[in-house]
Amino acid sequence: MSFKKFIVSRLFLVNLLLAIILVAIIIFVALESLDSYTRHGQSNPVPDFKGLTPTEAIEIATQQNLVIVVIDSVFTDEVNPGEVIEQVPDAGFGVKNNRTIFLTINSTQKEQVVLPKLTDISFRQAQVLVENCGLLIGEISYQPSEYNNLVLKVEQDSMELFQGKVVLKGSKVNFIIGRDSENEQTSLPDLKGENIENAKKIITDAMLNFGVLIYDESFISAEDSTNAIIWKQRPDVNSGSLIRMGTSVDLWVTVDEEKINIITEQEL
Repeated sequence: MSFKKFIVSRLFLVNLLLAIILVAIIIFVALESLDSYTRHGQSNPVPDFKGLTPTEAIEIATQQNLVIVVIDSVFTDEVNPGEVIEQVPDAGFGVKNNRTIFLTINSTQKEQVVLPKLTDISFRQAQVLVENCGLLIGEISYQPSEYNNLVLKVEQDSMELFQGKVVLKGSKVNFIIGRDSENEQTSLPDLKGENIENAKKIITDAMLNFGVLIYDESFISAEDSTNAIIWKQRPDVNSGSLIRMGTSVDLWVTVDEEKINIITEQEL
């Protein structure tokens, strides 16, 4: 029988059909087995681990057939030390069994930074270095010096700090700055209408000290401070545009809409 006649013969066509059916069955069984093995379409929501300790998180994860891995730790005052503050995937995200959940916890110790060289440079340069390493500028005082606005000394808790000293991130450092004239003055900024954080920065930039923060009766809870604005200051800009460097500026803040509207109208 010739090849041409064979491929059109009944025997060949029957065998070809059987082979196609067999391949289809094998593929179907393989796919079903793969779905069963991977639990295709089956997932469970990730629990919310935030606020838990790693031990508590592992206990819950084990019950849910999940794996916990702590990948990082940061420090914040907003939650208790050792608690979970971030997780990946987020709570509620659907995952399969044995999925790894990555956690970030709040460190039990505050983050520390190495103090850069802050003396024998201008206050402006020192201000940038301090902010870049996560520190805050505390009080500014002045001493007679032939080098005007040069940082003479840096202190914390009445102790002098030197380059390389390890200090807590977010803590305040105080500056002693040289001044060639005891009566040197700076422009007094108008802080009315500013929020607290902006006002602090403006005061520091003007080489003045942040004084007392006074809340009026409109405050009900601590959260109100995020919406507060300055409605009064002492010294007031009306009393003179110049003020001695290092002078403390006291601020009155409010969330009273009537006071805020008055300030807004004055600015217009």
